[in-house]
Amino acid sequence: MSVLRPFQASDMFKFNNVNLDIWTETYNIGFYLHYLSRWPDLCCVQEAPTGRMMGYVIGKAEGQGAEWHGHVTAITVAPEYRRLSLARKMMSLLELVSDEIYRGFFVDLYVRCNNLVALELYEGMDYSVYRRVREYYGNLGVGKGGRDEEDAFDMRKPLSRDGARRSVRSNGRDIVVSAHDVS
Repeated sequence: MSVLRPFQASDMFKFNNVNLDIWTETYNIGFYLHYLSRWPDLCCVQEAPTGRMMGYVIGKAEGQGAEWHGHVTAITVAPEYRRLSLARKMMSLLELVSDEIYRGFFVDLYVRCNNLVALELYEGMDYSVYRRVREYYGNLGVGKGGRDEEDAFDMRKPLSRDGARRSVRSNGRDIVVSAHDVS
């Protein structure tokens, strides 16, 4: 049993068990506060009955015209709480808000190409690879332990506003762009 609730600034004092994971990108306090102040409805945590944080998702709405979309900036679940469908629940909430409140055409996210567990999760939730971004993580400068030049897949899931499914492509793994080409 757990509670899915809005992410609060005070949660940053409780998320070390979630962030201390090799797959989790960790940001500075100002970054989290910016998201919480700008897109509070796209940021939530999964909390155990004891108050221990089980996972969180932070997102934003961005783009223009047919590129207007919800973006998953970070989603992570503490290792001891994985395989309980918590990520699916948090993603579903972010998708719902992106669709119904922000009226986005799609939701997108970036995932390390070698994170096979995450790729399987996202593909199981109807996300598909839109393109491969060379050295995405190195150019963001957020890698752990020095320069990280790992590629990412830009994955997308169309929302109800994209009835023609223009936000997805069948050959996305074959489309390779530079990190400088993505904004």
